[in-house]
Amino acid sequence: MTGARPRIALVGAGTMGSFHARVLAQSERCDLVRIIDPNETAGRTVAERYETAWAPEMGELSDVDAVVLAAATEYHHGLALQVLNQDRPLLVEKPVCNGLAESEEVVRVSAERGVPLMCGLLERYNPAVITALSLVDSPVHVTATRHSPYAPRIRTGVAWDLLVHDVDIAIRALGGVEPTAVQGHLGYFHPNSVEGAEDIAETVLGFAGGGLATVSASRIGQRKVRSLVISEVDRLIEADLLRRDVIIYRHVSNDAATPDGRGYRQQTVMEIPELLTAREPLATQLDRFLDVLDGTVDADEERDSILPSHRVVAQVLDRSQTPVRA
Repeated sequence: MTGARPRIALVGAGTMGSFHARVLAQSERCDLVRIIDPNETAGRTVAERYETAWAPEMGELSDVDAVVLAAATEYHHGLALQVLNQDRPLLVEKPVCNGLAESEEVVRVSAERGVPLMCGLLERYNPAVITALSLVDSPVHVTATRHSPYAPRIRTGVAWDLLVHDVDIAIRALGGVEPTAVQGHLGYFHPNSVEGAEDIAETVLGFAGGGLATVSASRIGQRKVRSLVISEVDRLIEADLLRRDVIIYRHVSNDAATPDGRGYRQQTVMEIPELLTAREPLATQLDRFLDVLDGTVDADEERDSILPSHRVVAQVLDRSQTPVRA
């Protein structure tokens, strides 16, 4: 897509939708032309804030060039198909759908119709993640932890809500190939959780060549934790995704003691690399989507990167050991 700035419609005026609206309205590369939400109060409020139009339903999309879908996950499947069947490129919030079969259908329709599709796996664009992954050489083990306090508004379990982010990062850190082995445990603890929605998901992933990843997601933590540790044989790369910083650790052995015998025999050297970007992840993600639209990013490769993490999450849910219940 070249020439005029693409005209973007946003579906969903909730918490995440309002964030997307701000970033879309601030972008110098596109125009936010419509907010679509059946809730008139929510939709009009966001539309007026960013000086654009509101509509209660999707309708015809002939006047827009692409769509960002930030509605609740349970509505993704039907809404995504409406967009793709009108041949409009789509950026859909993660997960694509809250089930693998529906997600695969959306991806298949996108491929069959030749319409670009991108999933909002936002942590790909976290400055700490971008920097950490750029430093990786020969990774052997990834540990990712994503713990949060309980949020009643989240109706799905943590596997689709949280785990999918770090599974995606682990796959990217370990070469971009899907794991060959998936093991997982689920825990159900909070009395206010929807029946069948897990509060904790723990998984171990095995990769061809021996790489391992351990990924932990919880929504019953009392503080937010967003950490990524990538281990190589001779160094460790640690990223805090909340503070958005990266530290490299190297263990050094030194057998040469000082004359008084008090020399250090071992030490850990720490390096703090400069972040490759300090930009807001949502803005970086939007630029990626716009790059897909104008053809500077391969749309097929972008589409192909969506399902690996979704397939792993589905396996965790399907193959988990006997659920742990309070």
